[in-house]
Amino acid sequence: MTTSISDRQLEIIEAAGKILTASGVSGLTIKNLANEMEFSESAIYRHFSSKEEIVIALLEYLAKSMDERYSNAISAEQSPEEKFITLFQNQFIFFKKKPHFVVAVFSDGLMEESQRINETISKIMAVKIKHLMPIILEGQQKNVFTNAITSDELIHIVMGTFRLQMFKWRVANFQFDITRNGDNMIQSVLTLIKSN
Repeated sequence: MTTSISDRQLEIIEAAGKILTASGVSGLTIKNLANEMEFSESAIYRHFSSKEEIVIALLEYLAKSMDERYSNAISAEQSPEEKFITLFQNQFIFFKKKPHFVVAVFSDGLMEESQRINETISKIMAVKIKHLMPIILEGQQKNVFTNAITSDELIHIVMGTFRLQMFKWRVANFQFDITRNGDNMIQSVLTLIKSN
């Protein structure tokens, strides 16, 4: 992951995210980005060598942000169920404020752009698993979550459900309240995975 990005680079990736949201991958060009920011194209190239580098920086920023937010939001005193709720609520609130990150992860054509972009999207999933797996394991050890299926399978079910919710929000052009729908999703998933 990028160790740090400058304020200007952050402005550029935020602007790139807005273009992705409005115009998709095909609309994200250095020329459009320069117009959006009222910069020259050469000013963009001083910070990033290519469109791919901008998308990777955006995704790496998301992974780093997720890692920091989860670490700060989840406390050892919380029950496994509270940790589970906190983790997903935190993500829904973040995406509601910054929907362009959802677009970056779910854009048609973005996955085919490059192997490096795919690897960076995999890093985002790895961050999610890093924080979710201990919650699932603790929940299973304390008999809060079912032991009828493995922790790996539970992770796939939970993350798949989360990704589907985000994808539905994306294709609905962000027209529904992701935090309210997200809370409903969290409760439904907990109903499924809790021990009887």
